[in-house]
Amino acid sequence: MPRTILSEDKLHHAIRSKVADHHRDIVGEVQTAIANNDVVVVGMRQNPVVKKAKKALDAAGVAYAYLEYGSYFSEWRRRNALKMWTGWPTFPMVFVKGTLVGGGEDVLKLNESGELKQLLG
Repeated sequence: MPRTILSEDKLHHAIRSKVADHHRDIVGEVQTAIANNDVVVVGMRQNPVVKKAKKALDAAGVAYAYLEYGSYFSEWRRRNALKMWTGWPTFPMVFVKGTLVGGGEDVLKLNESGELKQLLG
């Protein structure tokens, strides 16, 4: 099922570049990490679910790049650009071979089922 996103033709021409460039730097950083690493975890300080996901990947022996953007009290506007880009509402965001596989619980399930190793194979 495709996610609903406002069509560009429904954006007034005067604001299209503002929408396209909104925190483009953070999105670009994540895109570069995804292009250069099999597994990327995007997280934030103080988030226990991010720590769980990283711990599960460590226990499985899966190497990953980790990008951290602020905490509950900082950089939320920048992180919001990632939520808008992916459509994923929470952190962490875990990418495997360029595909967003979800968050912490999703990584745990993929690891337990053996699918994580298959995706990396």
